[in-house]
Amino acid sequence: MTLIQSRDNAFFKLLKKLAESGRERRKQGLTLLDGAHLVRAYEAAIGPVERLVVAETALKSPEIAALTAGRAPTLLSDALMRELGLVDTPSGVLALIPLSPTAPTVDLAADAVLLDGVQDPGNVGTLLRTAAAAGVRQVWLSPGCAAAWSPKVLRAGQGAHFVLDIVEDADLMRCVAEYRGQVAVTCLDGATSLYEAVWQGPLAWVFGAEGLGVSPALIAAADHRIKIPMPGAVESLNVGAAAAVCLFEALRRRLG
Repeated sequence: MTLIQSRDNAFFKLLKKLAESGRERRKQGLTLLDGAHLVRAYEAAIGPVERLVVAETALKSPEIAALTAGRAPTLLSDALMRELGLVDTPSGVLALIPLSPTAPTVDLAADAVLLDGVQDPGNVGTLLRTAAAAGVRQVWLSPGCAAAWSPKVLRAGQGAHFVLDIVEDADLMRCVAEYRGQVAVTCLDGATSLYEAVWQGPLAWVFGAEGLGVSPALIAAADHRIKIPMPGAVESLNVGAAAAVCLFEALRRRLG
């Protein structure tokens, strides 16, 4: 196994660029997974990662030792692993994978989640994870959303990426116009309570940017304007929490 200790090493410089730059990820066609859980999830759903990178002392971990058994990972000094800055507390193992490793498909007659300008990577990852947990198989992201395959979004998604069809830079107005089910947006003006709203068939949920909400054009194009009743002392929910409430209410009805 090769041990890299210098920040002048060419491979470390590549890792640093991939960790920090969406442009570099697009140029190289690569991104980074952080953590043994994500590596196992990727390999279970898609196949072997291109390359494993392990912090020097992380091999003492039974989990990481088991993950690297029979492989020849690249070793980074602990200081260099921290310098990559993917998370405050590095997991000790990274993997290189292709950027968007599978070609997404679009099914305009199946349930979907549409994200309108959601910029926070943690929120985008949480929304992908929630969609996957609720049984939704496709998510369409407008321009202006955080890059779905960035390391921070991948970490927040906790493996959801590998079971979803994710379309980035989607024209959401066109998606809504062509969608063969019903479209629901979360908003306040003229909205019906989530628990009183009636819908049938496939449903596409539109969730909007933090603070701004769904764009007026998408609200106007939707079949349903939905609000979540909040009798407590706060007036709004984080977009990830709001999506979880809506998606699992829809799931409850379907299962019921």
